[in-house]
Amino acid sequence: MKKIILALCLLGFLQANAQVTLKPGVKAGLNLSKFTNSEATNKTDFYLGGFMAIKFAKIYTLQPELIYSRQGAVRNVYYYPLYTSYDPAFQSSKKEVKYSLDYLGLNVINKFTFGSGFQVVVGPAIDFKVSDNFSENNAEKPIGVDIALVGGLGYSYNNFTFEARVKQGMADIFGDNYNQTVDNNNNGNYDEVVLNQLFQFGVSYTFDVK
Repeated sequence: MKKIILALCLLGFLQANAQVTLKPGVKAGLNLSKFTNSEATNKTDFYLGGFMAIKFAKIYTLQPELIYSRQGAVRNVYYYPLYTSYDPAFQSSKKEVKYSLDYLGLNVINKFTFGSGFQVVVGPAIDFKVSDNFSENNAEKPIGVDIALVGGLGYSYNNFTFEARVKQGMADIFGDNYNQTVDNNNNGNYDEVVLNQLFQFGVSYTFDVK
């Protein structure tokens, strides 16, 4: 009985001292995006959005984010005279093609704060495609939704947070599924599945709410 009373007292004390705070914020930064299993290289663009920081404890904050992110990749396309049979020694010209793939995404970020402001962030994301230019470049059209995992590091000073993140897509952008038994050797088609891969460097500002 004494243990139950002690547990109830402890629970009441923790609830009385728990200060859950909600603070809105805005963020923006640089995107370096590319596609896996592709000859395309990084495309430089930007992201921007807003968030709500729900602080449950000194070390832990749950941060839902709504982000507009301009992604894609850059590929060099070579043009050859008809009589060369695509021999690289006779290439005639090169054109840089930028594939744009823009998303409006929801991130559910778990933020862990240590010491004087160092942070570790991790969480899932779901992105909804708002535009692309693949049809303009005679390429297969991407599907409308991507699922991703986000991880990164940050440092907060006053109301500003400086952050670096990696965002790895988990679904083929063209809707193809990984097939483990695609050939006789059971090697699968992992080297054909095209995923979004994104590096982000940015800054956010959290507003004080009175």
